[in-house]
Amino acid sequence: MTAATRIGIGHDTHRISQGGPLQLGGVAISCAFHLVGHSDADVLLHAVTDALLGAAAMGDIGDLFPDTDPANRGRDSAEMLKVAYEQVHGSGYDLVNLDCIVFAERPKLGPHKRAIRARLAGILQTDVARIGVQAKTGEGVGVIGQGQAISAQCVVLLEGQRGHGDTHL
Repeated sequence: MTAATRIGIGHDTHRISQGGPLQLGGVAISCAFHLVGHSDADVLLHAVTDALLGAAAMGDIGDLFPDTDPANRGRDSAEMLKVAYEQVHGSGYDLVNLDCIVFAERPKLGPHKRAIRARLAGILQTDVARIGVQAKTGEGVGVIGQGQAISAQCVVLLEGQRGHGDTHL
């Protein structure tokens, strides 16, 4: 059997509130605000989790970690991503690569991209060369540009492990 290649897309948006630090890509970034959500609101890790689960046709982050479950209040998004990837890997898929875009007017993310890539590689137990992270501003337009929210989008490529292919479809 030949290996199946699967593509997944993830997206998430969280609003900004006063008081830091900002949790992004599993990295605590010192700034005057944080993101609001049921868990730790790490918008990038949520988008990555959805991309992985979507590529494997295994639902989304809300299916595994519903916001109606009190156990998920304040939960570490890195832990959620790790659990999701373990399920994806266990169903017969390996990560080929991940490319991410974070949309934020502030803080400037350039100085943090290397740490975010390294953290993502660590969580996903892969080489940092397989992880791309880009940062874009909103150019003053919409909720991103006005500094009211941060969004993330990503795409992931999975490859079926030899002999597995589309085992759970």
